[in-house]
Amino acid sequence: MLATKDKTIPAYFKAFNIGGFTVDIPLTLAPMAGQTNHAFRTICREQGGVGLVCTELFSSNAMQDERAMQGTYEMMDWTPDESPFAVQLFGNDPQRIANAAKWVVDHGADIVDINMGCWVPKVAKKGGGAALLRDVCTATAVVQAVVDAVPSTPVTVKVRSGWTEDNPTAVPFAKAAQEVGAKAIAVHARFAKQGFTGTADWSVIQQVKEIVDIPVIGNGDVRTIDDAIRMFEETGCDAVMIGRGALGKPWLFNQIAHFIQTGETLPDPTWEERAEIAVRQAKLTLETSNFAPRKILLELRGQLCKYCEGMPNAKPIRDKVVRADTLEEIEQAFSEILPTD
Repeated sequence: MLATKDKTIPAYFKAFNIGGFTVDIPLTLAPMAGQTNHAFRTICREQGGVGLVCTELFSSNAMQDERAMQGTYEMMDWTPDESPFAVQLFGNDPQRIANAAKWVVDHGADIVDINMGCWVPKVAKKGGGAALLRDVCTATAVVQAVVDAVPSTPVTVKVRSGWTEDNPTAVPFAKAAQEVGAKAIAVHARFAKQGFTGTADWSVIQQVKEIVDIPVIGNGDVRTIDDAIRMFEETGCDAVMIGRGALGKPWLFNQIAHFIQTGETLPDPTWEERAEIAVRQAKLTLETSNFAPRKILLELRGQLCKYCEGMPNAKPIRDKVVRADTLEEIEQAFSEILPTD
């Protein structure tokens, strides 16, 4: 990344390494269940400004025998041209998650990411996700098992600040994770019990950055260019991870990167361009997803409604999207916005 004649790129906006992979742009797409499938990852890449993407989370418990693998096969949608990319796993049994790590590496994963940030009950109640942060020793054992299982593949971890405010474990865990071989750590600066409520406390990201020597990726409440710049400057993080802020707005990464690199603010896409991107995402999802068509359409309805926010005639468009059962009906829903030939 080179500075223009009139703009010096800030020192914080530089490439960084995760194991043997160079991430050219320090902006990454957060893993999100039901969202970050191949199609959405591709759309974000096409819009520009993304250095690293991550899959949805895979259950290590569901990857222990062939009978339970159907759902895993359906979700396995990555391709080599996405490199560098991470495949995210969750679980609380060191041996099971180690076995799952071997499987995804054997099937092409560049990086194995361990989920210790998911707070939703169906994950946390089984001891996975952010629930691991209640016990630093167990969480560290999980990382150690995965590192040992895939010694030639970088292992990273995504965490919350801790499980509850009275037990902020992200900092001591980050140090322990580095010591057993983790190559990077992403920190969502909320406690698990907060879910997505309240405000992310970015000081936790700064504390983690100060105690480890591996890349630290900041996450939480980044929805604008200003948010991203403030996170870099306030925390010293090596990269900024964006999740919900990119839903229905996959061009946000490119807007952030372009502004930091040039000082120029790229305009938002026109409503017509947004509609085209939404339809492009729908087509790509239907072409590349391994799920049954009905399930694909159900997920698409929620994904595409994000593009409708603020759109002229948003309500009737959204009403049609949430009832769409075919690509043609999705195209029809956006037809009033789409440009005519």
